[in-house]
Amino acid sequence: MEEILKTYNTTIEGLTNHEAKERLEKYGPNKIQEQESDGLLKLFLSQFADALIFLLIIAAIISYLIGNHLDAVVIVIVVIINSIIGFIQEYRAENAMQELKSLVSKEAHVRREGKTKIIPAEKLTIGDIVLIEEGNKVPADLLLVESYDLTIDESLLTGESEEVRKNADYSNMGNLEEKIRNISSHYQEEELREKIVSMNSNVLSGRGTGVVIAVGMDTTIGKIATMIQEEDEETPLAKKVDKLGKRIGALSIAVCIGVFFIDFFQDYNIIEGFMTAVSLAVAAIPEGLPAVLTLTLALGMQKMAKSNAIVKKLSSVETLGSCTFICTDKTGTLTENRMTVREDFLLDNDKSVLISGLCNNAKYETVDEGEYESLEKDNNRARNSSEEDSKKTENSKEESQLIGNPTDIAAYNFAKGHGFDKLDPEHSYTRLDEIPFDSNRKRMSVIYKKETQNETEYYIFTKGAPELILNLSDRIEKDGNIKEIDSETISKINRKIDEMTNKTLRVIGLSYKQIDEEDYNKIKNSHNDNKIHDIQEELERNLIFTGLLGIMDPPRAEAIDAVASCQKAGIEVVMITGDHKDTATAIAREIGILSKEDCESLSKHVLTGEELDRLNDDEYRNIVEEIKVYARVYPEQKRRIIDILQSKDHIVSMTGDGVNDAPALKKAAIGVAMGSGTEVTKESADMIIQDDNFATIVSSIKEGRTIYDNLKRFLKFQLSTNIGAILTITIGSLLPIPTPFTPIQLLWINIIMDGPPAQSLGLEASEDNIMERPPERGELLDKKTLIKITISGIVMTIGTLSLFIYELGLNSPYGKTKAITMAFTVFVLYQLFNALNYRSKSNVKNKMLIFSLIGTFILQVLVIYVPYLQIIFKTCPIEPFDWILVIILSAIILVTDKIANRLIN
Repeated sequence: MEEILKTYNTTIEGLTNHEAKERLEKYGPNKIQEQESDGLLKLFLSQFADALIFLLIIAAIISYLIGNHLDAVVIVIVVIINSIIGFIQEYRAENAMQELKSLVSKEAHVRREGKTKIIPAEKLTIGDIVLIEEGNKVPADLLLVESYDLTIDESLLTGESEEVRKNADYSNMGNLEEKIRNISSHYQEEELREKIVSMNSNVLSGRGTGVVIAVGMDTTIGKIATMIQEEDEETPLAKKVDKLGKRIGALSIAVCIGVFFIDFFQDYNIIEGFMTAVSLAVAAIPEGLPAVLTLTLALGMQKMAKSNAIVKKLSSVETLGSCTFICTDKTGTLTENRMTVREDFLLDNDKSVLISGLCNNAKYETVDEGEYESLEKDNNRARNSSEEDSKKTENSKEESQLIGNPTDIAAYNFAKGHGFDKLDPEHSYTRLDEIPFDSNRKRMSVIYKKETQNETEYYIFTKGAPELILNLSDRIEKDGNIKEIDSETISKINRKIDEMTNKTLRVIGLSYKQIDEEDYNKIKNSHNDNKIHDIQEELERNLIFTGLLGIMDPPRAEAIDAVASCQKAGIEVVMITGDHKDTATAIAREIGILSKEDCESLSKHVLTGEELDRLNDDEYRNIVEEIKVYARVYPEQKRRIIDILQSKDHIVSMTGDGVNDAPALKKAAIGVAMGSGTEVTKESADMIIQDDNFATIVSSIKEGRTIYDNLKRFLKFQLSTNIGAILTITIGSLLPIPTPFTPIQLLWINIIMDGPPAQSLGLEASEDNIMERPPERGELLDKKTLIKITISGIVMTIGTLSLFIYELGLNSPYGKTKAITMAFTVFVLYQLFNALNYRSKSNVKNKMLIFSLIGTFILQVLVIYVPYLQIIFKTCPIEPFDWILVIILSAIILVTDKIANRLIN
């Protein structure tokens, strides 16, 4: 203690008021500080600083100026909707900070000048002596100098629900002086963490005294606050769409200028030429992309919500589909988060079941009354004064939840599942006293009396560490027969203990013996006696051994299939846990994260937090892709894991539930919070898994891949139309023929290209092999795809210009209007047939696409035959034979697409 007090220049009596004031000025207030954020208006306007959005705004202005008011309005609506979505997502980060600030303690019990007083927590400073006890929230990071049976709930920080025992015993700690002076360097060492209590954790039991070692933004939770205020990185999709937008923008400008000058030098009507060039440029801009993107992602969000995945950020849906690594928690995500007896070794079944049920402190929490009903009541229903009272107790339990120590709950559920109620139908056991479990005794005992018609019997039931229980036993009970324990039996039991331990099961030994009333009275009358310990020790000797229970948090059945699906899909699943290395390895092996080959060289694939700290970044980068299990890892180390994986160009998804996980979730391409996690974690995440189930993440990946595929379908369809229109107009301008399309016809083609047929492609079902191919890591449109859509564009150009030239030579009574109508119609039908080329390979048919194609065809017919529309679009009626020619020519795109696919693939 003296070394600690000396290091922080304080005493056990605390700082003087003058010292506290000086240090408060030096170190600043003990509070979480927010960075200055942009105002709401500035935040909203910043959403327009995007290449594609800027391009769309220009397209809207031009559309309005050339008289296409409807197109202009639609573009403006799309831009505003996307900006609102972006604004909401960025504003969410500020909510995470508010949630974090709300968790911090408001007051502290501090000792100054030898007097204990309550002060505002923000006035704490380095070296203050703080007192904590059951029910308190820890007001700053403390290094303990005194502790009495102190247990802390760190679940808000770590996400782990089990209580954490803390102590102030430094007797066995090496290099104490060096570690205390450089505490930040040794903070993650387990023996030191047992002495540190972090700001915002809750005291469950006991009391302690600690020296303040960090305040405000230097505390554990303060560092988290700093990290979650960092700006979000762009998602892979956002980067790709932005890049594509810039390229299309440059292409649009070049096309506009090129066509205008071609027409200008050919003495074409300058106004008509300008209108054609601008209309073509507007058609080349994919103003439908943001709408399709929003619609497709929103529909994906709805599907995922039905399967317990709540997406908070639209683009996260697609990002999941691109991820190459999933870093996941073990407890509750890959496992059931429910300790269960997975194996037993019972010499006497009935007695072992009885001990499991009676030597137990699990409780029922009654939902309707909010009260706790202990198993003591459950096992002593004979106390109830009437049958009606008994029925009420039974009914209340039906609406109750079993709570308590996970080991106790597992043992009690085992007893209930193996006929515990039938062993004592009269409920004749009455609980009298308990010798509680502690870390030194490694066992607990409960004393019961059993009332029979002739006599009263007293029993002590004991469970605990198996080797210790075996050493305390001198007899065994096997199938109802009690006999002396021999060396052969002891060896057999020890071999079984080793076998179960090697399976990473938590092994519990079970024993009992009958005692007399005098023994019970000794315990009852000695609770305030200094000899209580000796009496307890005496009572727990010469026990009768009955069996072993092997307890473990079992893997979720669906997690095994989900991990296999990820591996088929080329996604690496990495388990990150604070649990022991052996336990993590066993679960990873059972679930399939570690293969048989991996298990032959575990050192290459399993890494502990301590081993991770010893590696520099270059050393770690060389092996990071081989590591499949991280054990004894603290949440702070998750961020480093993400950083190194991202430096290798991986798209990483990270799960978490504690406050300490929030920075890692924010850093990951997609942060996934568990539904049972803290509000801070949920606010920092991109997605929330309500059922904490890994399989839900995998189903979300499938949805993300489907969305990514559908976006590519839309783009392929749209760009093939762009290329066809650009080549048709450009080549037509170079030939000694009129322009094949009027400006208004080009804008009509643009509406079709961005309208229902195109947007219906965003609703295609998942391809059958979608989870059997590697993640998408390249551009939205690779070289092969660009070649295919270029071929489609060339086919459209050749077909359209050929038909146009052919019609010009027929000397129709409608003149060139007939030729333009035929060229216009065949080009529109090219788009309708071409949309069929981009359907998914799925047994589920997209009815919306078929309806949209039929609807568009009907609209095209109206444009040709309705007199009012003929004037606007400069069309004329065409004959049945003309329709046959148009349909056959446009249907060729179906054949050429299949030929192109075979040649290129």
